Amino acid sequence: MNKHNMTPQEIVHELDKFIIGQSEAKKAVAIALRNRYRRSMLPEEIQNEVTPKNIIMVGPTGVGKTEIARRLAKFVDSPFVKVEATKFTEVGYVGRDVESMVRDLIETAIRMVKEDKVQSVEKQADALALRRLLRKLQGKKDKPQGNVLGNIFGNNQVPGQQQLEGPVDTEEEKQQRQDLYSQLVAGDLDDKEIEIEVEDNGSGMQSVPGSGMEINITEMFGGIIPKKYKKRVVTVKQAREIFKQEEAAKLIDMEQVKEEAIELTEKHGIIFIDEIDKIAGRGSHGGPDVSREGVQRDILPLVEGCTVATKYGSVKTDYILFIAAGAFHISSVSDLIPELQGRFPIRVELASLTREDFLCILTQPENAIIKQYQHMLNVDNVNLIFKDEALEKIADLAFNVNEVRENIGARRLHTVLELLLEEVSFNANGEHQMIDVEINEEYVMKHLTKLVKEDNLEKYII
Repeated sequence: MNKHNMTPQEIVHELDKFIIGQSEAKKAVAIALRNRYRRSMLPEEIQNEVTPKNIIMVGPTGVGKTEIARRLAKFVDSPFVKVEATKFTEVGYVGRDVESMVRDLIETAIRMVKEDKVQSVEKQADALALRRLLRKLQGKKDKPQGNVLGNIFGNNQVPGQQQLEGPVDTEEEKQQRQDLYSQLVAGDLDDKEIEIEVEDNGSGMQSVPGSGMEINITEMFGGIIPKKYKKRVVTVKQAREIFKQEEAAKLIDMEQVKEEAIELTEKHGIIFIDEIDKIAGRGSHGGPDVSREGVQRDILPLVEGCTVATKYGSVKTDYILFIAAGAFHISSVSDLIPELQGRFPIRVELASLTREDFLCILTQPENAIIKQYQHMLNVDNVNLIFKDEALEKIADLAFNVNEVRENIGARRLHTVLELLLEEVSFNANGEHQMIDVEINEEYVMKHLTKLVKEDNLEKYII
């Protein structure tokens, strides 16, 4: 099944595996994602008129806003970046460039496409790597020739091929190579250390003043400047992996990677702008609020649709899906500038977590926090057994602490459980036989309730 054409019901079903409640927010993002597929099936002239319906999520911290967006992007294989709106509000607003979020997005897309391409040439790259490794173990040089004049006049070798030094192998050398090959396949030489030469891929990144862009000088002049190499002492197993990566990079057409990454970004990219409420302000005539409104006005063109220059090419933001989120405790969505409000037509309210939600979060999701602790302590031969009444008590305590102190949502469970299991985690060392540790209501009362009653929990809870 193509992940990009999942139905809204399928999307919500996937989100339900990791996020408890918040059905309205799940429906909103599911519809927004499905609309992308619907748009792709329209005639081109109509496609250009259909823009994404961006979403703004309103709700307290720790209720699932970020997790919904992150999980959404993960299981549909979409490029995704999360940015904090507050990082653009530096004094005088001379620091971060808001277009950097788009550049971060294309970097994510490049990595995703490149990983797919590497997988497609994995067998071929491994065969070439093994060939290089065999020659290295035989004591033969096997370094690509950096022919500057050849680069200039187009006499380069075909990608993935090597110009190998030395005469044709003799029968004795062929037999030696066959023996080495058998040992490599059997893993007999994995731990043997050898010295190899690897490409010195220095960053080579230089900033372009006033543009917010960075260019790679090494890539730009790679056809003229010979590649540099450095020596490393590694095991045979590590050398094979290094050679494999180098050969895969030669087999991949980076121009095609760039083209596909730009298309993936423009059609399926998701940018999550968190803490957008922190840049909302009303009726200000000076001070930090000027910077806040400035940030809003700089974000506006990206959301409306513009072209951003990146080192991989120009990226259009017209059809990137923007999801904004904020608690809006002090300000409200109406405090954002009207133009920006209009670009987020879908507004969903996320509810605060109830006792029942806390109980479900502990056990139901595939990555439930209780399961995480059980797996971690199992490494040190401790088998945690949580009784139902203990889980109910933990959920109740977490809810109560959120009520009387700062409400940090589901994150409260992490701090409560860290305190609850502090003694077990400290004493477990893996040197003993597997032991069972039962967490019942009595255990919870002993380790948590006393602290709550004495009002000492505050120093343990953030």
